[in-house]
This record gives sequence, C-alpha cells and structure tokens, in this order.
Amino acid sequence: MESPPEIKVPEAENPSGASSNFFYDFLTSPVELLLTVVIGVLVYKLLKSRFSRVSVEAPAPELPKLRKDMAVAELRQYDGTQPDGRVLVAVNGWIFDVTRGRRFYGPGGPYAAFGGKDASRGLATFSVTSSDKEYDDLSDLNSMEMESVKEWEAQFREKYDLVGKLLKPGEEPTNYSDEEPEDTDTSAANTTDKKED
Repeated sequence: MESPPEIKVPEAENPSGASSNFFYDFLTSPVELLLTVVIGVLVYKLLKSRFSRVSVEAPAPELPKLRKDMAVAELRQYDGTQPDGRVLVAVNGWIFDVTRGRRFYGPGGPYAAFGGKDASRGLATFSVTSSDKEYDDLSDLNSMEMESVKEWEAQFREKYDLVGKLLKPGEEPTNYSDEEPEDTDTSAANTTDKKED
C-alpha cells in the first residue's frame, strides 16, 4: 500500500510577528502617525477636562441675612475682602447682597469694581467702573441711561436679597424689625403718606 502523498501546509505566521509588522508599517506612514498623535491629544484633553470638573469649589457658607440702610462709607466695607466675604452692591438707591455672585462681584471677578460700591452709573453707561463720589444722585444721566439703571435694579431684585437703602448725606436710616415686611417701593410709600394727610 502506498502512502498518501504528503501535503505541505504553509507554516502559520507568528501572530506576534505579524502585529509587530503591522504597527511598524502603521507608525512609519506620516498620515497614520499624525492621526495617532491627534487622537492621543484629544483623548488626553477629554480625560483632563473630565477629571478637572470633579474638583469644584465648595459652596460658600450661608451668611445671616443683613437688613439695614447704609451710607456710601459703610457700604465700602462690604467688597468681599473682609473675613466673611460678604459683597454688597448698590443700584438705583438700593443695596443688594450679591455674595452668591462673589465670583463676579468679589475680589478678582470681572465686576469687582462694583463690590462695596454704588454701581448705578457704571451699569447705566456700560462701564465697569463705580462712582467715587460720596453719594451719586445720577441727576446728570439721560433718560435712556436712567431706564437702563431701572432695568438693572429689577434684575438685582429678582436675583439677590435686598439689604436696604443707600443713604443720602444727612438721611437717617430706617429701623427694620424682623417682622416688618420689605417696603422697597418708594412710590407706594409716597401714596400712603398722601392718604394720611
């Protein structure tokens, strides 16, 4: 009996040798090398941004509500540099506690010039400067600028807590009690006075 003919089977290529040739060929082509670098950079940036978002600032401690009228000199103390970090801003004769927006109005913020000051003129004229006057009566603003100040006041009323009035020189502060509701509408106060007369 004759033995079956021998069939030669080609030797299987070494998988590790094949992959090394693949990567060698892949990394020697300029286009593939550039794509590899770009993908690597994008993955790095994605991972970096994902992990940097995890370290968010701890929220600031809740400060007790402040309710009082102040003169410009007293308002200056609340620019965010004091130990409690409270920031107050005056707009159109009213003082608002903007401590929640400390990253905007506090030290180093884009609107830090308004912290502890009357921001009315700066907001009216679209300038990030505050008035250095002892009291700025805004009488020289035109009607469009005054309308802008009133719009800013409305926005501050919606977003921040009202502290009190910005006192004119010689004006006496109001004594606020805890039970007293906030009376912030001067027109309502004037009509009440007229009815009593």
